[in-house]
Amino acid sequence: MEFPAYKVIPEPKLTFEALSNAQDIHPLKGLKNFHPYSSQLNPIQKIRIAAIYPDGTYPVIENLVRELHAVHKPQERPNYLEEFTGIEAIFKTKVELVPENISISLKAENVFKAGIEPYITLSEGISSAIREMAKKRFEFDVLVIYLPEFWSAGFTDAETGFDLHDFIKATTAMQSIASQVLREGSSIKYKCRCSVMWRLSIALYVKAGGIPWKLSSIDQNSAFIGISYATRLNSNTNQFDFTTCCSQVFDADGTGLEFVAYDAAEIDHRIGENPFLSRAEMRKLMARSLDLYQRKHSGKRPTRLIVHKNTHFTQNEIDGAFDAIPANINLELLQIVQDSNWRGIKYIDRNGARGPDNFPLNRGLYFQIGPQEVLLWTQGNVVLNNKNFFKEGKNIPAPILIKRFAGDGGWDRNCQAILGLTKMNWNHDALYDRLPVTLGYAHSLATTIKRMNKLINKPYEFKYFM
Repeated sequence: MEFPAYKVIPEPKLTFEALSNAQDIHPLKGLKNFHPYSSQLNPIQKIRIAAIYPDGTYPVIENLVRELHAVHKPQERPNYLEEFTGIEAIFKTKVELVPENISISLKAENVFKAGIEPYITLSEGISSAIREMAKKRFEFDVLVIYLPEFWSAGFTDAETGFDLHDFIKATTAMQSIASQVLREGSSIKYKCRCSVMWRLSIALYVKAGGIPWKLSSIDQNSAFIGISYATRLNSNTNQFDFTTCCSQVFDADGTGLEFVAYDAAEIDHRIGENPFLSRAEMRKLMARSLDLYQRKHSGKRPTRLIVHKNTHFTQNEIDGAFDAIPANINLELLQIVQDSNWRGIKYIDRNGARGPDNFPLNRGLYFQIGPQEVLLWTQGNVVLNNKNFFKEGKNIPAPILIKRFAGDGGWDRNCQAILGLTKMNWNHDALYDRLPVTLGYAHSLATTIKRMNKLINKPYEFKYFM
């Protein structure tokens, strides 16, 4: 069969140092050459670090802080990874440990106890330490929690589904503490120290209140909402029977993120673990999301509101969304399906013959396959420094499938926005994610919220969940 013509969206540019409006498609190169977006708007002189750690391992934390101020050369991803020249040179800030007596060390006898499941005693010990640190929250900016491998018996529990990382994030978020979990294998002993320093410095900078970069090319009157759901544990019955709605609100440039979460009273039905809201519940969720945006923008409303979720929109959800949004706001409801059966191969002319290229399709390619459906390749080849770069390294990348349930017009703006939002995850050092941050963060929120036994009806800053 013959397909309609395709288009390729250029790799989205990021804006760095706000006063100079410097731009680059490469997040690490942009940070090195121009410094973070907020480095002059909101200078962060230093990032104060406190720690929870096993007794006797404080030198591990001290050494990591020293590494952040040193130079590290890449040992992986040579076509992408930039040399790390120190957090002070790149981010215009220093990382300092607070006095050791402010931090908390945990002794082995208080972490693991005979006859009690390791995950229970370890989580209780860390939780108690977090509550103690909450009393000192104004004496530090980020709380580092070091998890060595000799504690690994308490990291997960297959029977209950417990995950220590999610538990820590839920516990610190409820105390309004920005935290950084350090696993020994991925942070301390990972061979490429350059990669570790990039990831860690970006995360610490964001958690201390900084903005590393923004998207350059999206209409500033647009706003994005990501919707996700989580099933939470009822502490009285010990059953997962609370369906929690989460909506994340992003500015057009992919920043300004906050989210609201609340327990939904009316669910129409479920497909597997995915709930679908009643008209009233969707109206409530959308109204809260729009209110959150307006409070962040001095009462101003966006002219265009785009909603992403990974399941389809039912008629009740569509009606509820339109009930909540004024008629002068252009509302678009988009389902983004991560897994599709589509594949594409790039063919080129070589020595007079036509054959497959050595690299995959270009990232940003899209074409329409139905009246309200389009395929978009968020993974694929990108030209960096005049060289081909395929982040995944192998395999044939599959596109995401975008289905529109409300809205009209061409697909270029939507695909451009989604492609840009794949570059707005500040929790790693990669060029892009497969999914836009609206859905990538949705997954993080859902897994963490499962561990929160009490939701307070207020906006949460996402930095507490990174």
